[in-house]
Amino acid sequence: MSNPPIDVVLIGGGIMSATLGALIQRVQPDWSIRIYEALGEVAEESSNPWNNAGTGHAALCELNYTPEALDGSIDPAKAVSINEQFQLSRQFWASLVEAGDLPDPKRFINSTPHMTFVRGRDNVRYLRKRFAALKDQPLFAGMEYSEDPAVIAEWAPLLMKKRSPKQRVAATRATAGTDVDFGALTRALTNDVVVHGGQLALNHKVRSIRRLKDGLWSLKVRHLVGQTSHQVTARFVFVGAGGGALHLLQKARIPEIEGFGGFPISGKFLRTSDPKIVAQHQAKIYGKAAVGAPPMSVPHLDRRVVDGEASLLFGPYAGFSPKFLKRGSWFDLPGSVRPHNLGPMLAVARDNFDLLKYLIGEVLASRAKKVEALRQFMPTAKGEDWELITAGQRVQVMKKDAKKGGVLQFGTEVIASEDGSIAGLLGASPGASTAVPIMLDLLARCFPEHYPQWLPAIKKLIPTVGTKLSDSPGKAKEVMESTAKVLGLTQ
Repeated sequence: MSNPPIDVVLIGGGIMSATLGALIQRVQPDWSIRIYEALGEVAEESSNPWNNAGTGHAALCELNYTPEALDGSIDPAKAVSINEQFQLSRQFWASLVEAGDLPDPKRFINSTPHMTFVRGRDNVRYLRKRFAALKDQPLFAGMEYSEDPAVIAEWAPLLMKKRSPKQRVAATRATAGTDVDFGALTRALTNDVVVHGGQLALNHKVRSIRRLKDGLWSLKVRHLVGQTSHQVTARFVFVGAGGGALHLLQKARIPEIEGFGGFPISGKFLRTSDPKIVAQHQAKIYGKAAVGAPPMSVPHLDRRVVDGEASLLFGPYAGFSPKFLKRGSWFDLPGSVRPHNLGPMLAVARDNFDLLKYLIGEVLASRAKKVEALRQFMPTAKGEDWELITAGQRVQVMKKDAKKGGVLQFGTEVIASEDGSIAGLLGASPGASTAVPIMLDLLARCFPEHYPQWLPAIKKLIPTVGTKLSDSPGKAKEVMESTAKVLGLTQ
């Protein structure tokens, strides 16, 4: 057993653990921190740049944050909330860049306009209403709207080249959008944790977690290279293991995990790095989801910058795999079933027939059909110019519901023990983009006795914590311009 206990153990080397570690070191630098990662590098699962689209989710283009109500109205509240959260992340990153604790921001964030593109009369009418609901919001200042094919062609040539002139189209554009390489950012934040005294243990898999009589947590850790096991104790444990979080929280046997299950959704992207094609597209463009499609399967044509090289991604093409991680086990899903979550899981299966039908269709779709979906965005696309790559696994939250028995939740949820000594993150979107506010909420929830003392240091890093930029147009403009300047972005 470790002596003395580790103050903070972070399980999983992704963006969440890296963010939490960097925050804790700045508010409580005397605490010991250790990160356990089962793979040989950090950021190899959901935080890997090729396992996600890298959209700095600010709700500038994602239609699932502005659903149309039965009466036809559009409520901008969810979109504004997501954008508020992303601004907190930007402020934190900018503070670390200014302090010299993060590298040249061009390594992990780049300006990339965010667009929404729709086809057909009903969708055009919806997008027009969405624009009207958002255009006067301070965090969406500068958003543009057009139904003119010539204007849309100027914004994104590949959208309109050889498209039928009879097709009704509409688009919005926000030039303040970004492309984020969350792999590079995770590595930089993890390095920052290590530089400031934290420890990183690669190829170390946490196999079990149990509570000791004195309130500490005992973790059994397997060194996968030497195939040896040892135990450590910790005062606080964060399970940021992506799809692996559910299993570990179940092993910890905290009452708060009861009723929770996971629904894994896999995905693929078409990718091209052909310079002639990439040069014609300078945006991230989201469309409208198919009936039954989960939010993370909304089709989008994205410009990506990874390791300084630009590429285009289209997708994702959703599918099903029982694995909870890209490098997980085929037994992950059945192994997560417990008496307490079986009912909610069955209720979700009963009430989500459209989703199951959609996933089956995606799994059976041929490559030709995938290319045809791309041509809905890019009429000139040729299959031979694109390669199919496998994206990361996303495990959606299933949980108890008083009325339905169980619901499928497309979002993130922090699960924490009553005393706050262990917590974990379940779910996916918007995920990485809102890592900073999610981890701030976790600190306030798990360390209520410390958080008031930490708040002054947090506000130095993130000045608008506890306020809403959307309530102050002047402040919103000032903050966005300030962080854009530090991060080398254009507004």
